[in-house]
Amino acid sequence: MKGRQIILDHIQGREAAALMVDGHLDDFLIDGDAPRPGTIYRAIADRPVKGQGGMFLKSPDGTVFLRQVKGLAPGQALLVQVTGYSEPGKAIPVTQKLLFKSRYAIVTPEAPGLNISRSIRDEDERNRLLEIAHDIAGDTSFGLILRSACDAAEREDIAEDISAMLSLADKAMTESEGPAATIAQGDGPHLTAWRDWSDSAEIVTEQGGFEATGVLDTLEDAQGPHITLGGGAGMFVEPTRALVAVDINTGGDTSPAAGLKANMASARLLPRALRVRGLGGQIVLDLAPMPKKERRAFESALRAAFRKDVIDTTLVGWTPLGHYELQRKNARPALREVLT
Repeated sequence: MKGRQIILDHIQGREAAALMVDGHLDDFLIDGDAPRPGTIYRAIADRPVKGQGGMFLKSPDGTVFLRQVKGLAPGQALLVQVTGYSEPGKAIPVTQKLLFKSRYAIVTPEAPGLNISRSIRDEDERNRLLEIAHDIAGDTSFGLILRSACDAAEREDIAEDISAMLSLADKAMTESEGPAATIAQGDGPHLTAWRDWSDSAEIVTEQGGFEATGVLDTLEDAQGPHITLGGGAGMFVEPTRALVAVDINTGGDTSPAAGLKANMASARLLPRALRVRGLGGQIVLDLAPMPKKERRAFESALRAAFRKDVIDTTLVGWTPLGHYELQRKNARPALREVLT
């Protein structure tokens, strides 16, 4: 099926959302067992980690870890926000830089100022949005970011969103003193889909939507390691305890350009493969053989593919053995651990 579909359903009793683009599963959100990213705690400083500049904190959901801490004493209360999912056996990652994020607006209490998405380039539209922002948030000391979804959106919808996020931020920022507590829950898959998948799409909310639209079949494929690249080539994406290994093979194609073609195809498909599988952390690519002179073209294709991705990924570079390394935020629960 051509076009975009957003399917909101449940699977194995878990809330989930799927984004289908031209019949392919482009993104998938599902509730994990760990606290949702975006959850805000009043946490209690516990003990520093020497040599790493971080500190373990006590929260209602167990131990969390805060990086780059200065001047924080054990027993001190502070507000922190969950930034992603932790690896098995590790503490939940958190930050002190709180974000209150919705479809149209992001409120940043610690970073004052007004910003509009750079993707909105029309000056008249930017002036319209500035007027709305000043009318609703002109007196606040909080920062405000207007997202790309504001482009051509109704004034009332944008104003309501800004007001709701400002109210939530104002309430949360008054909760900094006291014992460990959960101040706000992170958004679930359905709300996150509404918030982040803002491009025009058909919305399917009926029970059984995953089966009717073919999502269950694509999820079954996604739980396996193999991804077809075309022309007989393939890519295997396999998580281990330490890292995610990606192996690219040319298959039966023995032509001189086979390696480059397979590697370029893998660069285009890798962000989607990682998103759908919920994989992050250290990622090592074992590429198909290609001349060193083609590395720059491969890097450019990889950079362009991840530039469009919604999850922060750092392209680290080449190893002495010719592997390529990435570092990716653990923003999703691993599909293989959730759907067992």
